[in-house]
Amino acid sequence: MPPARSTQSAQPTRYVARGHPPLSPPQYPDHSYPLGDAGLDTARFVRKPKREPKSGWRRAVYVATGKLVNLGESPADRRRRELISRVNQPLRGCYRIAMLSLKGGVGKTTITTTLGSTFASLRGDRVIAVDANPDAGTLSQKIPIETTATVRHLLRDADRITRYSDVRTYTSQGSSRLEILASDSDPAVSEAFSEHDYLRVISVLERFYNIVLTDCGTGLMHSAMKGVLDSADMLVVVSSGSLDGARSASATLDWLDAHGYGDLVTQSVVVINSVRPKAGSVDLDKLSAHFAARVRAVARIPFDPHLEEGAEIELERLTNGTRSALLELAATIADGFSGYAVG
Repeated sequence: MPPARSTQSAQPTRYVARGHPPLSPPQYPDHSYPLGDAGLDTARFVRKPKREPKSGWRRAVYVATGKLVNLGESPADRRRRELISRVNQPLRGCYRIAMLSLKGGVGKTTITTTLGSTFASLRGDRVIAVDANPDAGTLSQKIPIETTATVRHLLRDADRITRYSDVRTYTSQGSSRLEILASDSDPAVSEAFSEHDYLRVISVLERFYNIVLTDCGTGLMHSAMKGVLDSADMLVVVSSGSLDGARSASATLDWLDAHGYGDLVTQSVVVINSVRPKAGSVDLDKLSAHFAARVRAVARIPFDPHLEEGAEIELERLTNGTRSALLELAATIADGFSGYAVG
């Protein structure tokens, strides 16, 4: 009669090298076992080549040697790459930026266009600027006109807009990919642009655009302004480098504080625009410090001959200093995207 079979499961034979303890399988605290090439990540095992220099003498050496001598990026190149990374922070939904100034002639519409163009040229999503000036604004003159449609036409057809291609028929687009929704050219008609109208326009645009810049008029009391301020995520207050321009910008902040928009003021950015190399008797450092005590950041945009033309704006025609200042401004504003980032 055959012997009874053991009820205990058979144990595998373990081979022990002479003079060494028995081998045991590796222990993983999380009970996970690496499979295949797990742990062989690129960052640990592959040397990354130096980034190509983009400017300066390093770039000259790189090109002159047929790309054989790569000294890497300059500090300026690294700074630019960092700023671009900040500008490209992801967004969930729509971020609304209101561009304000009580005083005309300080370049608010120009800053709206150049800032919007900077965002649009670097980001992969859609950026649009809306002309909410009740006095026949000039935003549409800053890029090539593709359509005669205005914000009034979009309002009329709002219920029929269901796709991006629908809303695109009401906008013009510049070479930077910035789109503009123009205001009415007749001030008598545009004066009727109300808070309700503005909010309805925004409700359409926020379905198709990630960043909406609103170029406001110089008055804070017209009907649409309440809708602009109530729906804004960020304020940009534009001032000139003159004392009267700074006083108007300061008065704008005072009015906002007095009317319940203090939280927006503390998170806003003041732009001192068209700063010339020789600013005259106005101490711009003290002027910046005055605003910095009240707002999140202060930016200076230098005088630029291309912007002085008052014609269509092309980023490529701006000086390096102006483009760098605009990139700094865009990155500063994009730091406020963090609360809207994709989770």
